[in-house]
Amino acid sequence: MEELEQGLLMQPWARLQLAENSLLAKAYITKQGYALLVSDLQEVWHEQVDASVVSQRAKELNKRLTAPPEAFLSHLDDLLRPLLKDIDCPGKATFSCDHVAEALILRVRSELSGLPFYWNFHCILASPSLVSQHLIRPLMGMSLALQCQARELATLLRMKDLEIQDYQEGGASLSRDRLKTEPFEETSFLEQFMVEVFKMPCNQSLDVVLPSSSHLEMNPGVAALFPKKLPEACSVGDGRPFVTNLQNLYTAVTRQEAQGRQKLEDAGDLQASGGASPHGTDSHLPNQPEEPVSSAPSHPEPDKEPTATSGPVQRPRLSKVKRKKLRGLFS
Repeated sequence: MEELEQGLLMQPWARLQLAENSLLAKAYITKQGYALLVSDLQEVWHEQVDASVVSQRAKELNKRLTAPPEAFLSHLDDLLRPLLKDIDCPGKATFSCDHVAEALILRVRSELSGLPFYWNFHCILASPSLVSQHLIRPLMGMSLALQCQARELATLLRMKDLEIQDYQEGGASLSRDRLKTEPFEETSFLEQFMVEVFKMPCNQSLDVVLPSSSHLEMNPGVAALFPKKLPEACSVGDGRPFVTNLQNLYTAVTRQEAQGRQKLEDAGDLQASGGASPHGTDSHLPNQPEEPVSSAPSHPEPDKEPTATSGPVQRPRLSKVKRKKLRGLFS
């Protein structure tokens, strides 16, 4: 099932528009099974099954159809893929969903080989770790990436101001006064933005966060940087802006996350395998000096006097054995 988990993580979120409501969803289907994640921006539901579960459920829902689970999985993929890509396929299938207790059942009706085909996705509430893996951590990574991008843009603006200043010092002038801008100051820009945010009443949404008109008149450069329709930029709505504009960034962040996790797992496996071999080697080391210990009494050194008169183990005699490397094993 690791392939399904990894594949689902790499999939972008898509808008699943049903007759009764709009959902966010992502799915990954292979010959071995499928994984599905659905959210209404209030809850997140999940289902992951293998081919054996698919075969059993298909028999229960489609008694007239006999096919291997791979055929049912391929058909489900053909039905979900255009739906998640917002491609209109009239008459091919109908989708509906029901809330049963804390579960979400996504029902599918279509045709397979000229016969009616029914399928129910039984999605249960996703675990907190799964929500973190597919939403919290990627969104945090995206926020950091966008912050880094904003810093690079601010650096580029400062470089552009220096370029314009150089032109002006060389005698260049604008042909149209309305194109003139003030030098960009990142600190004042960020301060003004935060001031406007904190001016909002607690019950007011972000769609009114705009610089004051007086500030815009005094700072045309700041005015140009603010979007004209900030309500549209900040409104989450049904998730359409997220799945439309940010999915390339989302997949890039999740790919980086998956690669980082894989590197950690590989490093752990190497460390575990590397730690096992020295253990096995060390376990044989105490047995190596047995040969010189047993041979010491039968081949004494004639030129040397004994340095000990009692005791079964004579360390000084052991130190005279030719294999000096073994001395450290008894210290």
